Amino acid sequence: MKRVLKSAGFYFLLLILILFFAQSYFSRPAQEKLDFGKFVTFVEGGKVGSVTIYDKDNIIRGKLKDGTQFEVAYQEGYDISEVLLEHKVKTSVDPQQEKLWWSVVANLLPFVLILGVWVFLVQQMQGGGSKVMSFGKSRPRKVTKDQPRLTFKDVAGLDEAVEELEEIKEFLANPGKFQTIGAKIPKGVLLYGPPGSGKTLLARAVAGEAGVPFFSISGSEFVEMFVGVGASRVRDLFQQAKTSAPCIIFVDEIDAVGRHRGAGLGGGHDEREQTLNQLLAEMDGFDVKDNVIIIAATNRPDILDPALLRPGRFDRQIVVDRPDLRGRVGILEVHVKNKPLTKDVDLEILARRTPGFTGADLANLVNEAALLAARHGKKQIDMEELEEGIDRVIAGPERKARLISDREKGIIAHHEAGHALVAHVLPNTNPVHKISIIPRGRALGYTLTLPTEDRYLVTKSELTDELTMLLGGRVAEEIIFHDVTTGAQDDLERTTKIARQMVCEYGMSDKLGPLTLGQKQKEVFLGRDFAAQPDYSQEIAYEIDKEIRRIVDEAWGKAKRIIEKERGKLDEIARNLMKKETLEREELEKLLGAGDVVEPTPEVAERTKKETVRRERSSRKVEKIPGKLRPAEG
Repeated sequence: MKRVLKSAGFYFLLLILILFFAQSYFSRPAQEKLDFGKFVTFVEGGKVGSVTIYDKDNIIRGKLKDGTQFEVAYQEGYDISEVLLEHKVKTSVDPQQEKLWWSVVANLLPFVLILGVWVFLVQQMQGGGSKVMSFGKSRPRKVTKDQPRLTFKDVAGLDEAVEELEEIKEFLANPGKFQTIGAKIPKGVLLYGPPGSGKTLLARAVAGEAGVPFFSISGSEFVEMFVGVGASRVRDLFQQAKTSAPCIIFVDEIDAVGRHRGAGLGGGHDEREQTLNQLLAEMDGFDVKDNVIIIAATNRPDILDPALLRPGRFDRQIVVDRPDLRGRVGILEVHVKNKPLTKDVDLEILARRTPGFTGADLANLVNEAALLAARHGKKQIDMEELEEGIDRVIAGPERKARLISDREKGIIAHHEAGHALVAHVLPNTNPVHKISIIPRGRALGYTLTLPTEDRYLVTKSELTDELTMLLGGRVAEEIIFHDVTTGAQDDLERTTKIARQMVCEYGMSDKLGPLTLGQKQKEVFLGRDFAAQPDYSQEIAYEIDKEIRRIVDEAWGKAKRIIEKERGKLDEIARNLMKKETLEREELEKLLGAGDVVEPTPEVAERTKKETVRRERSSRKVEKIPGKLRPAEG
């Protein structure tokens, strides 16, 4: 309400000034401009009724006897009064003395306008409701113990993180228990993990469990356009916290102000560094008896300044990672608690089909399923909607309205069938869960493979089989249609990336050995395009290219052998896809049956080897230079 009144007062003042100027400059009646000779003729002819002489401006304004108002200018020094008196024209003289109030208004008006505009801009930058000089004040969102609060019961799938934070809760609730034996509670706790993993939820649960005030603020809210505002807000935030102790300060996205100082091409940002320095000073100034704990969250712990992470500031660093299978089941139970479900809904099956999902992804999945059930006019959410929710989160909504010709639909069907067939035959790929040629998001079709269990390590054989599966779609196009399309663009990008990582990062090249090639940049402000720089010679660069090409070509040959041998199954999958548009895992297993890895015959192996050599020669010309080989330019 105050914000509305202040804004209304400003606009009312502006309206008064506009009306004042309008009255001053536009309220005069229309006047006819006369030249001096014509005016004298009118005077001599007795047509002028009355005049007023403005001696300073050398202007005469008056009215003719027929009611017409006029204005005429005369030369300075000319005595016009004799002519007027001679013809008995009613005459008055305006001394044009400037009024005091108008002089004051005219002099002060520009300053009033400038002040008003400045006040308006400051209000806009500060949200419109703050006082003019309060931009140095911190405005965190405060949650008190009287408001509805979250507890650890509302957090699922993060058992290790909850266990670590239990000590924080106990210290805030009963600090004497720790102080009597000389234990010091951590001054700061840093939560880091991927977006949507529940870092903010954990911080609010700690405050809810301890029953203490909770100050929440984002790192980007400290810094504004004015120099020194960030440091001032940090001081004010900690002052508010100390007066409300015991309490918790939660700083979300702390990397906005906590980035490494002095990094980047042009050094650090002075205002941001000043804010960070003040934050470091305030955390150092904490007294154990203050009972104020700061919790921060970020998904970029690698770019934080080392001074923030040293003992005495953020003593404890807790990883909030993607949940495992058991964690996903617990998260789904939390999100479906108040939603009507049919009896056939099995949360464990859903959890197995969502590896890598964060808590936010699972919440979105359940919400999408609820929206679909409401759209279909159902009173309960069944397994079909939840399965569709998984697909919507992974690949986006279906686009059934997109018209695709039968020819293109056939190409897409054989492309996806190639992926599914190769994935089914190879022993080290994830099982195919679903295959569809219905467009979703930016994809015209997709083959969904899901692991049967959570895995944290990937072997070389698994990576090579994944490369083969990715190339299966492109190979199927080439074999069936004797041509290729642009549909494999994403597959080729992923293939090239994985092959390069195998050679340059994972040391999985037999020729180059267990080496990491390409030095990581330590400058955190250069961006991902400058994240790495070559630390090897041109000869090694050429060897890297050859190894990447060899790995991809071997995967290509393997995919080609599988599809050539299992051509009948490929066509069968494609026909069923054209008919049904979507095939589930059970239907796919009936079509494919048991599959074995295809070992090449000597003739096929020789033909594949020749084709690999031909591809290498056609894609890269090499010229010899004394002492080294390098790619030819042009």
